[in-house]
Amino acid sequence: MEQTGSDQVVEDLRNLASNTEALVAATAGQGGEKIQQLRSRAEDSLREARLRLLEAGVRMEGRMRSGARVVDAYVHDRPWHSLGIVAGAAFLIGYVLGRR
Repeated sequence: MEQTGSDQVVEDLRNLASNTEALVAATAGQGGEKIQQLRSRAEDSLREARLRLLEAGVRMEGRMRSGARVVDAYVHDRPWHSLGIVAGAAFLIGYVLGRR
């Protein structure tokens, strides 16, 4: 299954965070003012990125729950319409798969 754009961005940010953590850990024993400044900035950026990822996850979860509530309400309000939609979709999928 191919990842969507937002899923790919989240995965890329996770990889970036992981790589940054590894870089910070690898330079822990290094001295020098420049390295310490770079490590500090990298740690700050990493902390901010993790916070943004967490916030984005909470927002996406809220949107999914809201969408699920709307679908649930529609199915309960119109059960026969929902059944017709599912039957039509099943027919089309069966027809397309049967032609292969």
